[in-house]
Parts: sequence; C-alpha cells; structure tokens
Amino acid sequence: MESPPSAPQNDVVGVPTPTVETSREEAPAMGECKGAEYVGVDVDEEAPLGVDNFKKVSVLPLVFLIFYEVSGGAFGIEDAVRAAGPLLALLGFLIFPFIWSIPEALITAEMGTMFPENGGYVVWVSSALGPYWGFQLGWMKWFSGVIDNALYPLLFLDYLSPTVPALSGGLPRIAAVLALIVVLTYMNYRGLTIVGWASVLLGLFSILPFVIMGLVSIPKLKPSRWLVVEKDVNWSLYLTTLFWNLNYWDSISTIAGEVENPKKTLPMALFCALILVVRSYFFPLLIGTGALSLDREAWTDGYFSYVAKMIGGVWLSWWIAGAAAASNLGMFVAEMSSDSFQLLGMAERGMLPSVFAKRSRYGTPLIGILLSASGVLLLSWMSFQEIIAAENFLYCFGMILEFIAFVRLRIKYPAAPRPYKIPLGTIGSILMCIPPTILICIMVALSSLKVVVVSLIVVIIGLLLQPCLKCAERKKWFKFSVSSDLPDLNGENDENVVPLVD
Repeated sequence: MESPPSAPQNDVVGVPTPTVETSREEAPAMGECKGAEYVGVDVDEEAPLGVDNFKKVSVLPLVFLIFYEVSGGAFGIEDAVRAAGPLLALLGFLIFPFIWSIPEALITAEMGTMFPENGGYVVWVSSALGPYWGFQLGWMKWFSGVIDNALYPLLFLDYLSPTVPALSGGLPRIAAVLALIVVLTYMNYRGLTIVGWASVLLGLFSILPFVIMGLVSIPKLKPSRWLVVEKDVNWSLYLTTLFWNLNYWDSISTIAGEVENPKKTLPMALFCALILVVRSYFFPLLIGTGALSLDREAWTDGYFSYVAKMIGGVWLSWWIAGAAAASNLGMFVAEMSSDSFQLLGMAERGMLPSVFAKRSRYGTPLIGILLSASGVLLLSWMSFQEIIAAENFLYCFGMILEFIAFVRLRIKYPAAPRPYKIPLGTIGSILMCIPPTILICIMVALSSLKVVVVSLIVVIIGLLLQPCLKCAERKKWFKFSVSSDLPDLNGENDENVVPLVD
C-alpha cells in the first residue's frame, strides 16, 4: 500500500491516515471494525516465514485461550474465603473485575486491534515510549509469565497426590514434573491451533462439573451463609488472591498476529472470556459457601473436591479433582504460547536476535518455546506463595508502563484509526486507569522484602540487558532484523511516515 504524499500530525504508524470524515466517526461497538488497513514499511532485512502460511486461531479457541491465560476455573480462589470469609470473597469477585479486569480487557481490545501483531503490549509501549521501555516491559512480562508457568505442573501433581501418593515428593515427583513440561512443551511446538482447541476441550471438562454441582446443591443452599463477615481479615492474602485470579488479560495480545481477523475477533473474544471468567468464579463460590457450613481454615487449594463430595458424592469429587488437574494443563500451554510468541514478536521488531523470529514447520517459535520451558524448569523449586507474589510484583511494574503508553497514545494521537475504541473519550479513558493504578500501588506496598529484592534484581537485569543487546548488534555478534511485514514505529524507513516517538 502506498503512503500518502504527506501525513498530518495525528497520523500513527501502522494505520492509514484518517480523513476529516473518518476522524469524526463514532467508536465502533464491541466486535465492529472500521476497516482500517495495517500498513507495512519495506526494510532491507529478510522477513521471517509469514504467518499467512499457517492456520490462524478463530473466535472459540481464542476465548478459551484467554480463559486459561486469566483463570482456568475456580481452582485457586479458595484462599479468598480463608482470608476474608464468604461475603467479602463473593463481593471481591464481583467488584474487582470493574476495578481491574474490565479496564485491562478494554485497553487490550483497543491497543490489540490498533497494533494486531505478535509482541502485543511490547509494541504498544515501544510506539508510545520508545523501544528501550518496550524491551523493559517485554522482559518483565516474559519473566513473570515464566514464573507463573512454573506453578502449574506443581499444582497438577498436588491435585493428583491424594490419589497417587508417590507424586507427593521425592524422585517420582521430580520425574513427573519433567515429563509434564516436556509433553506440554511439545504440544506448543505442534501449533497454536492445537493448543487452542485443546484449551476448548479442557475448558469444557473443567466447567461442566461445577454446573452439575450447582444444580445438585440447590436444595442445600442457605443464603444466610453468604452474608458472614469475618473480623480478622488477611488483606494481603485476600488482595493477592483476587489479583492473581483476575489479571493477565493483556497476555493474549502477544499472539494477535496469529488470530483470524483480529480487529473483530479479539474484542469479541475478550468480551466473551470476561463473562466466562467471572461466572466461573462467582457461582462455585456461591455453591461452596451456601451449601456447607463455614469452616474457614479448610478453604485451601483442593477444597472444591470436598465440597463436591459432600454435595454430589465421590464420583463428582473425582471429576472436580480431575478438572483441577486438567485446568493446570490448560493454563500451562496457554501461558507458554503467549510467552513464546512475545519473544517472536520482539525479534521481529529487532529487539532480540533474529533466531527468536524463526518458526518451526508448524508455525511456532521454537527458540522461544525452548527458552520458556527452560525458565519453567529452573523456577519450579519456588513455593506457591513466592511464585504468586513475585509474578504479581513484576506484573504491576509492567502494567504501569502499559497504562502510560495507552494514555500517551490517546492524548498525542486522538484521531488515529482504532478498529475498536473504548467509548469513554480521552478524559474518561484516563480516569478509567486511576483505580487500577491505585490497586497496583497497594499490591506493591503489600509485597514482602524478599519479593521486592528478587523482583528489583530482575528489573535491574532488564535495564542492563537491553544496552548489552544493542552493543552485540553494533558489533555484529548476533543478527538482528526488522520484519518487512510490520509498520515502522520510528519512521526511519519511510519519509512519508510520521514516527510515533518524536
């Protein structure tokens, strides 16, 4: 597509220059698209194998990929009841999405359709704040994702340990962790569409037992049990549990280049996944707290299996335990997909060596998958609470950069075409970012000294790593290149393109 003879000051690289008429159009509704094209800028470097050669992800698999990026079902929410009691737990999973999940999902829908390419949030921040800060975000998000993924094989074995006691420790547990990581890594290698449809099947298997349990529990429900308020609230555990179970909506943006018609599909999938996630948390909590008398200390990981046994019998308890194990598998493959495609997207932007942009014959980023799997193996020794706290801290740092990038692009380029635009106006969108920013400050303040020190070390490594990679590029120790299929964020390769970063 040829560039126009001149570009007005509000033009944004990667999208066509809006005319007076198009700039006055109202924001499209959820799932609608203005038809803006994504313009690439030719560069001299050889482009990696095009994604058009591979089958792309459709709406239903994308919904369940988001579901597993964020949630995976009711497993892991038990600590909210133990920390604060039934009423605050129920209110938390109703109110917290408005403070955090909905703003993050809306920003992901707007920015993900504005820049529909692999790399996702790294590209957003690079376009607004420059490639240095884009790299820092990418480093923190990738590391927090790998930390998160180190948790799921351990949880999978924890749910199976009561049935297979040998998996509770020692050499059998180590061997099982290694086998799981190898098998699930191979699934990611075989293709994103396989991961997507596997997520659909795992999701249905994980959700269905709670539907049955809800129907069976109706005669046993006592609404008065939902109103119990505890005086000794563990606010740190309560907020950490809510935050961990309702974040990572932006992770799906790193595979936007693999999505079929992302400008329509991504907002629609985010909307459906948001409803699915909230329902998958709220209704199991209603069942568990309303059908049984409260034993607050018993509400720990795996408690829903006991609830199912008391309500429906042993067979339902076994199904819930199997669903919990399957859920952890789904979260692992979804997280590894976003982590590895993020590295591919960064390589296509010249932030990482070109070897990270190479695809396997199945269209998957082989080097990114192997690196992410290696990180999971190295971090599997960490405890559950340490994993959650460390990833939350790094995730908070990254989200601050995303909010700044979103606001800056809204202010500096208000008329830039956005296939999906949050219907709040610029001022309303800025105000929308204030509550989650306050929440981030609270989460950081609640972090332990050990978590702060470890997380800051990770941040410092990222601050030093980017200059080292630039030095390696100048000395030609590694090959770096920018994909010719992508728009130029800095406007260096086309005199008719206005750069995003002055």
